[in-house]
Amino acid sequence: MVHLPLIFSGNANRKLAEEIAERMNTRVGNALVDTFKNEECRIEIKENVRGAEVFIVQSLCKAPNGNSVNDSLMELLLIIDALRRASAYRITVVVPYFGYAKQDKKTKGREPISAKLVANMIETAGAKRLVTVDLHAAQIQGFFDIPVDNLVAMPTICNYLKQEGLKEDRIVIVSPDAGGVSRAELLARRLHSSLAIVFKRRPEPDVAEVTEIVGDVSGKIAVIVDDMISTGGTLAKAAEALIARGATKVFACATHGIFAGNAIAQLEASPITRIITTNTIPVLEKLSDRFVELSIGQSIADAIKRITANRSVSELFTPDNDISFVPPIAIPEPIH
Repeated sequence: MVHLPLIFSGNANRKLAEEIAERMNTRVGNALVDTFKNEECRIEIKENVRGAEVFIVQSLCKAPNGNSVNDSLMELLLIIDALRRASAYRITVVVPYFGYAKQDKKTKGREPISAKLVANMIETAGAKRLVTVDLHAAQIQGFFDIPVDNLVAMPTICNYLKQEGLKEDRIVIVSPDAGGVSRAELLARRLHSSLAIVFKRRPEPDVAEVTEIVGDVSGKIAVIVDDMISTGGTLAKAAEALIARGATKVFACATHGIFAGNAIAQLEASPITRIITTNTIPVLEKLSDRFVELSIGQSIADAIKRITANRSVSELFTPDNDISFVPPIAIPEPIH
């Protein structure tokens, strides 16, 4: 007998969960995700999940209903616990945006390693696998003792840039810092274009100053690629420096559009022609035509199909890979 996986969602990014379910010809499971009058999270699973393969879609971000990042995390933990106590066969958490990832190591004394703490909480709640997209730091995978599939948005962004004619000698791919060089290099290789690097320093958190640009950007469209856009300050300053160095236009691409604080206004005032992100985080305000949101739903749906079918997930992200639908296999009953 073939069992389709069940998909549940919290309030953080239900629209993406519904898109994933639609692409898999299924639906989001019936569950109450609300709050008590004292503002504690209230969770109740409204259907039978005994022996089922279950996926929970929940980004660790601010939700459209006004819930905070902390609320989103608590919802995720309580949904996991509810499903575990309801005898689900295997619980996989799909966290398109893994929050609390900026503090992935101690840079000075008396700091927490918040990414490790969140990993411990997810495992302790009962998750057996994690699926996420473009972790802020790849080493966070090592904080988990369960399998982690770190999907990448690069193929989705790459296809968009190709459709816009942004490839080869017309553009130069720019890494906004030394840490993102490997990501920018992979995109440059896919688009057969050159590479440049922006060097910066951070005098304080969420504040960046451009110190140098390595690479030829003169007469080309500069495409900055990063994993997230938070306050937008880094991108705005990098764009100004690139224009000053002779770039004709500046495009910015990132997987996660956090847009914290006055990021939208800062980016609108910058010389960036277009800001491209994916829907790992829901957009909470109306944006101008300068902003483009791409869907990551198909990639996540394909990954879920492959996990359910016990097939390779990494094959999804090989260049020019054409993956057809993979039917799920029968899930064996747990041993009592």
